[in-house]
Amino acid sequence: MANKKSPAPENVSPLVPATAARIVDIIRREAFPVGQRLTEQQLCDALAVSRSPVRKALQYLESTGVVKSELNKGFRVAAAPEKMVSLAVPEAADSDEALYTSIADDRLANTLATEIAETELMQRYAATRLQVQRVLNRMSRDGIVERKPGRGWAFQPLFNTPEAYRESYRFRMIIEPAAILEPGYQVDMAELEKCYREQLELLSGGIEKWPRSELFWPGVHLHETIVAGANNRLMLDALRKVNQLRRLVEHRKKANKAQVREQCEEHLILIDLLRRGERVEASRFLRDHLDGARKRKAGGDTEASTSAKRA
Repeated sequence: MANKKSPAPENVSPLVPATAARIVDIIRREAFPVGQRLTEQQLCDALAVSRSPVRKALQYLESTGVVKSELNKGFRVAAAPEKMVSLAVPEAADSDEALYTSIADDRLANTLATEIAETELMQRYAATRLQVQRVLNRMSRDGIVERKPGRGWAFQPLFNTPEAYRESYRFRMIIEPAAILEPGYQVDMAELEKCYREQLELLSGGIEKWPRSELFWPGVHLHETIVAGANNRLMLDALRKVNQLRRLVEHRKKANKAQVREQCEEHLILIDLLRRGERVEASRFLRDHLDGARKRKAGGDTEASTSAKRA
């Protein structure tokens, strides 16, 4: 994919390039090879959007050379993932993605009250009612807001304080190591190998080259893959909700590249333990790994912790 941005189709909705950028993230994260077929339903499920924006986003991506269409065969990947750059998308003021981020940022900065009205958001961000409703519905699915009885919306607690951020890590320290010890635990080895390649890609220059927003996802992919091995939807759904809320906080922070490198190295150790079937040691290592990340990112507490590098 060329580094320069190809002209977008005329009269394109701001939602389309934002959706297109998320599809590019999926292609890169999953390391789809050239020729890989992309189905609308597959992308709808991954992005939690309807077919219409996915179809338009694929058409948009065809104009940039990322995908190509074949008569009666749909779309296929047209560029190698490692050659793709982050898709440059218009920073339109009325973009759904931009509105989502603006609302989240303002809430994290405590410039939005806990309870909000659609009209208030329309005036504050110069958005249409339909756009505000789309974004609020998406935030509701992500566990960020909930509709109040009658009219209005209320924000759910976010990780915008050190205490709340520590709570998120303490919660993960409870469920993630326990998932590995569940009866019948079986991690998806093919998915684990994808995680392994992502960590190597980060250590081989990705930490320095990737946009800050993309540094977050390989770790999320690994931790959710690990918990998915317990075959317990409640555990996986809980972790996904925590990660969605963490994303809002992480994207506002300046990436500490030394910490990212350390986390990647620990991820490789964890993957190796799971490959060898050493579940007890992997569970212990994962808890130490999360405890170390908690102390680096949210500040420590009085609990003694052993180093995750002992393995």
